Amino acid sequence: MVTTEEKPTQPVARKETCGVTWRSLLLGILLIPPNAYWICEMEIVRYQAHPTTVSLFFNVVFILMVLMGINCLLRRLRESWALSRSELLVVYVMLVLASALAGHDTIQVLAPQLSYPYHFASPENNYKNLFFDYLPKWLSVKDPLALKGAYEGGTSLYLPQNYGPWLRPVLAWCSFIVVMLLWFLCANCLLRKRWTDAEKLSYPLVQIPLELTGNLGSFFQNSWFWIGFSVAAFVDLVNGFNTLYPFLPLIKVRVVHFDGFMNSLWTDQPWTALMGTRLSFYPFAIGLGLLLPLDLLFSCWFFFVFSRVQLVIASQFGWTRFPEFPFLRQQASGAYLGIALCALWMARGYLKEVGKCALGRPSQISDKDEPIPYRWALLGFLGGTVFLIAFACRMGMNVFIAITFFIIYFALSLAVTRIRAALGPPAHDLHHAGPDQMLAWSLGTGKASVSPLWNLESQTVAKLFFWFNRAYRGHAQPIQAEGIRIAEITRMSRRRLWWALMLAGTVGTLAAFWAQLYCYYKYGISSKISQSAVVAFGSEPYNELAYWFNAPRPPDHNMMASYGFGFLVTLLLNSLYLHLPNFPFHPVGYAVSTSWSMNCLWMPLMLAWFTKFCLLRYSGFRSIRAIAIPLAMGLVLGEFMTGSLWTLYGLITGKVTYGFWV
Repeated sequence: MVTTEEKPTQPVARKETCGVTWRSLLLGILLIPPNAYWICEMEIVRYQAHPTTVSLFFNVVFILMVLMGINCLLRRLRESWALSRSELLVVYVMLVLASALAGHDTIQVLAPQLSYPYHFASPENNYKNLFFDYLPKWLSVKDPLALKGAYEGGTSLYLPQNYGPWLRPVLAWCSFIVVMLLWFLCANCLLRKRWTDAEKLSYPLVQIPLELTGNLGSFFQNSWFWIGFSVAAFVDLVNGFNTLYPFLPLIKVRVVHFDGFMNSLWTDQPWTALMGTRLSFYPFAIGLGLLLPLDLLFSCWFFFVFSRVQLVIASQFGWTRFPEFPFLRQQASGAYLGIALCALWMARGYLKEVGKCALGRPSQISDKDEPIPYRWALLGFLGGTVFLIAFACRMGMNVFIAITFFIIYFALSLAVTRIRAALGPPAHDLHHAGPDQMLAWSLGTGKASVSPLWNLESQTVAKLFFWFNRAYRGHAQPIQAEGIRIAEITRMSRRRLWWALMLAGTVGTLAAFWAQLYCYYKYGISSKISQSAVVAFGSEPYNELAYWFNAPRPPDHNMMASYGFGFLVTLLLNSLYLHLPNFPFHPVGYAVSTSWSMNCLWMPLMLAWFTKFCLLRYSGFRSIRAIAIPLAMGLVLGEFMTGSLWTLYGLITGKVTYGFWV
């Protein structure tokens, strides 16, 4: 694991390794469906652990560790049976991408959207009169028999009357998702050399699987690793037994352990504005924090505290009469757009050379070592753009609104990818702040829209895209970029990995839909499945759309000003960070600090910052490699392994078990 305080140490390979083999592809494909089912059981049935809501998915780390254990046994029997390091990493990358598709911010939100309005339409919510005429019928499930089985459960997905009505909308959305993955992958290919070779971004999150597959033996001999592992495992063991037997002691580390205490602190004005501020001591989060750059750690918790100060000031002076003041979500959205603009501006000369190379003109760069030639990457990106816009127009969105929508969405996606490539923060959610919200605040809603292009039909389609704009946690584009970086470091064939990523995306999309629908018909959306996980996901876009139509509002200039404020602050912070030595405030810290995840993680990151600051101050850089990194790896692995075992035990026995996250 590396930090910005030291030069990255990358494994050196003498020749290209063949990680993308038939057996690694087959193993990845075979593991994707059970992995998708495991995620669905955790995140929507039991509603605990939530692996896809942080940057590093613990379910995939657990599977990687299990595969490494099996690999050791196979190597003892026959060397040729064991997977190589590169093959293990290919399986890891495939599972991470597939997990994102099955996770909280993708198909888990999309699947209930297909049926929710038809099952829950009533005279009270007036869905039918408000927007049924604008819903594309070819993307909806409204068959009463199929909906009855999905919401009541106790039946089988594999009955024709159950799966039949889902086929057309699911396959249509699968085509959309696969093209979007191609769109992301082509953009990553066009930017890879700039970020990796010119700017030398460290891609911190890829170092964790690299360290596990390459240097785990050295960690096993390090006492600091075992200290971290033992502490995290002990906490999860104690809390796991407390969940099963409540008379046993509990070690309070999760936010739910402190929510009552935290809210009891804020009973008087203006301190009531701090209600909802959360406290935690997650071992894995402290470990992840120890692997981050010191300036990012400081900026994350500093700007989080600064956001709380804004809330108190707003309450004190009565500014809360303005809806959502001080507009923290809007500031964050503007910050993400600022990060995207900075990334593109710094790469403008490079992108010009990429264009020349793609057109066959003399260029200063070559695409010989790229996953695919620049010409095909550019054609894939442009073709994907046309397809996504045409899909939106087929749904009923105005073409100019569709173009604007996907420009904003790509900018946000690029910002997330850039943030992960440069710094690898533990979370980057950006809840309810995507292009649908930006268009609503800037053009108005319902019939109060100031633009005839942003009509009721376009607004409806924008909310149907809510499933990939609800939050930006388990995002596919940075995962793809990290996979290509792993291939580069291990001297794996990047072209073969490109195809492996597309295969994983296609299989992962189908597996995610299968796992969702299987759980629906087995448990019932309105029966045993957690209501907050499925019904809420299905209701959020339609309830907001109904609000838009029932209570039309004109453009909100305060909201737009807050987008601009966040954008300009990020440009300023970025300029100062690049030009002033030891400038303590990182623009990424400002962008991610106001999110739901940071509300849960700010205290562990503050503890990690204080620990790392003391090590650097009193022991120097050597202590980072000798103490901080082994300790961090132990904390992460200890909690990930023990916590995963508890979730599997609960899945097998049907008991409620300890979920270590949130």
